[in-house]
Amino acid sequence: MTGPKLNEKAMVAGERSGTRAVARHVRSSASKARVVLNLIRGLDVRSADEVLMLTERGIARDIRKVLRSAVANAVNNDEQDASELYVIACFADEGSTLRRFRPRARGRATRIRKRTCHITVIVARMSDERLAIIQARAEGASASAQASRQARVERSRQRAEEAKGAIDAVEEDDDDIIEDASDAEVVEEAEVDEVAKDVTEEADDAAETEVAEEATAESETNDDASAEEEQN
Repeated sequence: MTGPKLNEKAMVAGERSGTRAVARHVRSSASKARVVLNLIRGLDVRSADEVLMLTERGIARDIRKVLRSAVANAVNNDEQDASELYVIACFADEGSTLRRFRPRARGRATRIRKRTCHITVIVARMSDERLAIIQARAEGASASAQASRQARVERSRQRAEEAKGAIDAVEEDDDDIIEDASDAEVVEEAEVDEVAKDVTEEADDAAETEVAEEATAESETNDDASAEEEQN
């Protein structure tokens, strides 16, 4: 089978290589479980949990439960820090096989084998060198995230200032257009007043001319009438 197993019998009595959790008689074949276990072997607990969470295979859910149980055992029983643990070993052994039968033609039957497996996950504390590397990576990631956030904030502020400048320019253009329109209205009103004044003056002149003509005609008529009386 693939994947290392820890031979604890060859070690000193009373010593263990890590904290384990076992799930027995899981309704899946060992070969399917080993495909997923190969993905998390050697990873830190956080990365392994992320991998199992994003794996689409159904057995990944059961393996994730076993991993959480191993971490809980290490924290509660061995007083370990969950952030310092990694998967030192994980393997799947074949369990008991459930035998079922399916009826076939001519009175025969076909055997159906429903496989089970025992899943084991062992976690242990990482070395100081590896912890230092992981912490440095986390600090670098946090620094880069903070820098990227500051860059995003700065870009957002620049876009806001540009949008505000564009809005101010549009408002200024609108004010200029309104002022030009008001000036045009004032000019048109003045022209209308001048035209009305000219028309009024022309009407007054025409009326005075008519009155003068009527007066002249009346005076001529009176003169003619007086001249005829004198002749008579």
